[in-house]
Amino acid sequence: MQLKVPALPPDETVQLRTVKEDLSGSKRTDRTDRTDAPPPAPGHRRRPSRPTAPPRLSAVVARWAPRLRPRYPRPGRTGWRRWVPSWRQWLGAVLTFLGLTTAALTAAYAATDIPENLNSYATQQDNVYFWSDGTPMARTGWVRRQDMPLKDIPEDVRWAVLAAENASFYSDPGISLSGVTRAVWRTFGEGDTQGGSTITQQYVKNVYLNQDRSVGRKFTEAMLALKLDNRMSKDDILEGYLNTSWFGRGTYGMQRAAQAYYGKDVGELNVSEAAFLASLLKGAALYDPALSGANHARAVERWSWILDRMVDIGRLSPAERAMYRTFPEPLRQGRTYDTGKQSDYLVELAAQYAKKAARLSDQQFDLGGYQIYTTFDRERETALTDAVTKAREQARKDHPATARTAHYGAASVAADGRILAVHGGPDHRTQGYNESNATTVPAGSAFQPFVYAAALHHGVHKTREGAATEVTSQTLYDGDDGIPVMTPEGPYWDRGGKQVKARNDGGADHGRISLHRALALSVNTPFMQLGMDTGLDKVRRTAEAAGLLGSSFGPQVPALSLGSATPSAIRMASGYATFAAAGTHVEPYSVARITRNGAQVRLAKPVSRRAVPAKVAEQVQSALRDAFALAHPATAASAPRVTGKTGTTQDDTAVWYVGTASSVSTAVVAYRIDLGKSLEPLPLKGVAGTPADSVPYDIWAGALGLD
Repeated sequence: MQLKVPALPPDETVQLRTVKEDLSGSKRTDRTDRTDAPPPAPGHRRRPSRPTAPPRLSAVVARWAPRLRPRYPRPGRTGWRRWVPSWRQWLGAVLTFLGLTTAALTAAYAATDIPENLNSYATQQDNVYFWSDGTPMARTGWVRRQDMPLKDIPEDVRWAVLAAENASFYSDPGISLSGVTRAVWRTFGEGDTQGGSTITQQYVKNVYLNQDRSVGRKFTEAMLALKLDNRMSKDDILEGYLNTSWFGRGTYGMQRAAQAYYGKDVGELNVSEAAFLASLLKGAALYDPALSGANHARAVERWSWILDRMVDIGRLSPAERAMYRTFPEPLRQGRTYDTGKQSDYLVELAAQYAKKAARLSDQQFDLGGYQIYTTFDRERETALTDAVTKAREQARKDHPATARTAHYGAASVAADGRILAVHGGPDHRTQGYNESNATTVPAGSAFQPFVYAAALHHGVHKTREGAATEVTSQTLYDGDDGIPVMTPEGPYWDRGGKQVKARNDGGADHGRISLHRALALSVNTPFMQLGMDTGLDKVRRTAEAAGLLGSSFGPQVPALSLGSATPSAIRMASGYATFAAAGTHVEPYSVARITRNGAQVRLAKPVSRRAVPAKVAEQVQSALRDAFALAHPATAASAPRVTGKTGTTQDDTAVWYVGTASSVSTAVVAYRIDLGKSLEPLPLKGVAGTPADSVPYDIWAGALGLD
């Protein structure tokens, strides 16, 4: 067939269509381009062809899935190989597992938050009290732990621990993959979760978690360790670990361990002792030599291994290692503190003062970590306790019926305010009532020096108007018994309409007597009238300025001059110390300084004030020296500067002796109270001795070494 095609312009092409008929009878049109078509004319734009699209993920999966899908038995294999997955299947499974594991760990790490609250044992410490010479006296708190800055822990001590527990500590990421794997294997394979912990992980367990041995706790520990390692410096982590780890003998931290096992601070340890303490981290129950012979053998072996390990990691030279061939035997028992007896009374006083002076709340103080350096003198405390104990035992022999209710309060206070010794009772565990700090019984005639000082300082008024008349040590007053107490208007009458009269011990008459001699002989009547002439308000202010508490005073009546106030032994000693300090009073204090984990804690300074002029204080001291010399001439001959005065009450409920030697004032009081019934004083009935053989004086002299 011949087709006739009309003539076309030269710049156009023609497309031929051929129609074919397929077997089904339908027609199909094919279009073909002429291959001999001329190039497009200039300016003609041709649409570019579309790029080939990459295969979709579903197509890739569809292509490889049949190969990864197990087909069992596998074609083309014989024997057992027919049932073994191909290498592609193995690779796919491993990659899938690693991907899922990585995703899970990443999610777990992101979801893990470091707890804000540490567990109680990680923050709680004990408070340690020291004698005035710096030796330990007592400790309080449930946890025996004291934080130490890393800089105060010797480098050899640190590396002994690192060699024993985690030599790669400064380079690892906070966890050991091999250790964790080993721990997990033991958990599932052997039912044991020990091992696998870096120091960072152990620190996390100490301060954030508990000691539960489970895979879940181990996993949380690892996540926290990784995050903590990114947030804290290695030194901070090591410091925390060394301060929170358990070392046995009730101790947490290197500082307490050093004291418990070697009786010294951590800064005084040598590398051999440090190596032994490091061995305890493996388990104090297994390595404390004091517990058993087997423990001793294990401790020696572990100690030696740690020293060798330090050589291996370059932290100890072979020559230094050769110096330590003998095992450093620790103490058989850790140094204990004398608690439960007198020291508890001392601790009670020091704790009260420490919280007040440092402005610490009970909650802050109870968290612990404080080192309280007290003013208590060990030798004086021992002497005072021995003297009271001797008197108590003698009372049980001489007065068995009344000795059970006998009490002996005593205190020694220096002229600069330091409380050097107190006797609080027989045993704090059985009697928490502190006899040295109790304000229960009246001061009696021991109060006379304060009346005398007030009169010397302020003078007296015989009339309501006019200037005060000066009083000297030689001013005369009536010393007879039973004289009425006078006011400018006449005799003084009490509210019951009864005339008030002054009484002397034993009803003795002394006639006209100087104030100096009246004080030396402890004559009551002149001072009762002297108080009225001076002004009871001035007498009270003088006594408070000298150290007595205002709360110990009762009604402002003539009996105030006879010692109706009820000061404690501490306050009475402090008042007499004011006269020994030339009239300057310093508030009594029991704590010289406080530190917390090595840092100084700021304390408020004890209040110091001028109570009376120095001249007045010297006149009071002079009369008190004569009082001591008249009552105890033999002792006074060898101790001319000693002062002392007895104090009795008209109702015979208390006997005092207060005096000063070597600028230290000591007050002793004996009284009876049945604590099971009330705090009302009972008659002494001979428990305090006689004026010629005074029990308080015997205690006083024994405490000062004058007996």
